[in-house]
Amino acid sequence: MADRGKQVGRGYAFDQLRRALRHAGADSARAARWRAVLDGMADGTLTVGSRTPIADTPSWVTLEVLHGGFASGRYLAEAPLRQDEQEIVAALPADAPGTTDRERLNLYYLSDAGQAVLLDALATGTYRVGIPEHAALLTVAWLLANGHSAAALDVVAELRPLMHRLRFTPYLDQPPSSSGSVVHVATVGEVRTALRAVTTPPAIATMRARLAEQPLYDRLVALWCDTVDGELPRLDGGAVVGGWPCRVWPDDWARRRARLLADTEGVERHPRGNFARLRAALLACETDSGALSGRDVGWVRRALANTLTKRGAPESAERTAYREQRLAVAARPTHAALAEVVAARLDDLPGDEGVPLVDAFVADVDGHQVPPTVDRKVTRALEGSVEELVERGVITSGDVLARVLPRVTSSLLAANIADPALSTLYGKTYVAFRRRRSLLLLDLEHQVRIEELPWVAAIEPLREHRRDATRAARQALAQTTMVAFTAFPQAILPNPLVAELGAVARQAGLTLPLVEEIAADIFMGTFTAKFQSAAVVASATLAGTLYGAYYDLPESWSAGTRTRWGQRVAHHFATACTERAAEAGTARAYGVAASGAVLEQSQILTTHNLAVLVDGLELPDRLAPVAARLAGQALSWAVRRMAVPFPHRHAALIAVKNAAYAWRQGIFFLSFCDPATQRATIDWLRPQLHGTRLAPALDGLAAIVAGERFDRHGKVHSGRRWLGWSTGKHWALDD
Repeated sequence: MADRGKQVGRGYAFDQLRRALRHAGADSARAARWRAVLDGMADGTLTVGSRTPIADTPSWVTLEVLHGGFASGRYLAEAPLRQDEQEIVAALPADAPGTTDRERLNLYYLSDAGQAVLLDALATGTYRVGIPEHAALLTVAWLLANGHSAAALDVVAELRPLMHRLRFTPYLDQPPSSSGSVVHVATVGEVRTALRAVTTPPAIATMRARLAEQPLYDRLVALWCDTVDGELPRLDGGAVVGGWPCRVWPDDWARRRARLLADTEGVERHPRGNFARLRAALLACETDSGALSGRDVGWVRRALANTLTKRGAPESAERTAYREQRLAVAARPTHAALAEVVAARLDDLPGDEGVPLVDAFVADVDGHQVPPTVDRKVTRALEGSVEELVERGVITSGDVLARVLPRVTSSLLAANIADPALSTLYGKTYVAFRRRRSLLLLDLEHQVRIEELPWVAAIEPLREHRRDATRAARQALAQTTMVAFTAFPQAILPNPLVAELGAVARQAGLTLPLVEEIAADIFMGTFTAKFQSAAVVASATLAGTLYGAYYDLPESWSAGTRTRWGQRVAHHFATACTERAAEAGTARAYGVAASGAVLEQSQILTTHNLAVLVDGLELPDRLAPVAARLAGQALSWAVRRMAVPFPHRHAALIAVKNAAYAWRQGIFFLSFCDPATQRATIDWLRPQLHGTRLAPALDGLAAIVAGERFDRHGKVHSGRRWLGWSTGKHWALDD
């Protein structure tokens, strides 16, 4: 695997380093991280594709994982001591055991005094678990206090080799966290940081400066007008009429000139603008216009005519109103200033929680309305149910849903633990664990599971299987699934969400073969056994439906698996995917596109979890009333996505893939509609696609609804089956 990992990862890591150097510079932290990845791959201390990518490191250690699933080599629990920790270490006896301050602190929390501190935090809930390791010694304290000494010692034995480096204690003296029934997308601390990062764009800052300088310009115009003999200059059909400047010199010219030059020093204006021309002439006319040429005086006259015609004479009602209006605009607080005020309003709230209401924080500031961009930032911290946040547009995708769902899942899983303190600790540990970023894995290896953490494994035997908790988990799973379906019908379920749904399913006592999306560039050519299990469910659930006919789902599947890399693999399923991918032109093709075509077939055959969830949770009756709406949303999303101009070919390929996936989702939902609704949906789509390159996709769908079938090339009359991947030019893209 090491050789394959280097082959897969080195080019990607080099590309990321190049991007970091180009955008952030050689000294940036991002560039340093990618250098560390490449150095580790070169000297063998990093193994790309492994569950334990860092040499001599247990799988349970939380690693810093960069984009693409690459471990940087850094442990997230390895951090300098905070001020409160330094004070504790400073108070320890000089002969306190430990080779580092971190080790001395960890060992202190195993003493009677340290255990008392941890047990008090457990009882009151006044602690925060930032990463899973922070819960380790809390768990040990609970085990020791509740008569599970052997299990506690086993955990300590696992932790001991890393006590000199890693923090195994929580953040203490923190407010108790809110219930898992309410969630928030961002914490108050994250929102404060985002608000204080708001800046005023240079163009806006320049515009505001120009507005504030209007009185200076008016003084400049007034002074030059006082030198005009006769009527003030004005424009008449493009020609300048009226008197000439530099003919009359006021007695206070020198004083007013000196003050105006001083006040306008440093004001930057376009050199050919009226302001610049008038000031340049003023600079040359210390006592009279002797230093000006006739052309220069003509430019002064032209500049005066321009502004007087447009804005009126000095101190006129017209010019005064214009000046006051510009000054009023300049006096308005900037978005950055308003964001700072809102951030200050949040300063007294706990940084790691959300807010139950946002209205008070985004109220007007001295009569000025908080801009929508600031309002949206604060609303990301709003606490509410998943359904409420989806309805308000705070949860905007399946990925965001996956980020907040662990709080709900944690309370469901913790419900099987009778002791309240341990139940709370387990819930916080679970939420922290779900924040771990996934590693790039090869050879069908799976991500680290929470029960592999030694301190979690120690309390697993204490978990009961309570019937009420199982029932609540099943209800929550069905409700969350329907939220994902109805809120984002065009999107396949992202891997983090699949993981959460799987965790709740296990709590509900359900064995659902939920499958993950596999990246085409690391596809190993085969699938684990659960993919075929999912395909069996899909074929049975969708037999005789529009989806089954459109994608020619097999009526049955051959049983049997093989073992590869220590895993049961579905070789019949893999063979079927490879054969069906020939429609995308894979017969003589290799590489990422060929792998992508095979993987797309795996999603088609399994419906990428849709059929498994609908069947396993008995959702057809709940889905049917909304199926037409969901189908229309997914299908029209696919059409709109393809109507957006593509900046380059790679963007076009991504767009056609995502649009085809949305099209597939739409066909799945349309399969739960009656034939009349299916035909009506096609009629509704036809004007949107008439004359476009997507017309064959709709013709193909219409033919299948009418009872016809695609041939082995995915064609029927003028229609085509829409697939997202192609090893050659895709028919849905322009030349």
